[in-house]
Amino acid sequence: MSEKQLKVTQIRSAIGRLKSHKACLRGLGIRRMHKPVYVQATAANYGMINKVAYLLEVEEI
Repeated sequence: MSEKQLKVTQIRSAIGRLKSHKACLRGLGIRRMHKPVYVQATAANYGMINKVAYLLEVEEI
């Protein structure tokens, strides 16, 4: 059985944001704006998404 996946897309710029917020984006595997990344729906990923939710658009798959 596979876990749920999330489609995460950065929709706002990370320029001028806190280092910890930029680290969360990198931790999720996001490299550039408007390019979707697919991640597993784990507690760690949800924590990173919640921290930078104002920069992201998230969809469950």
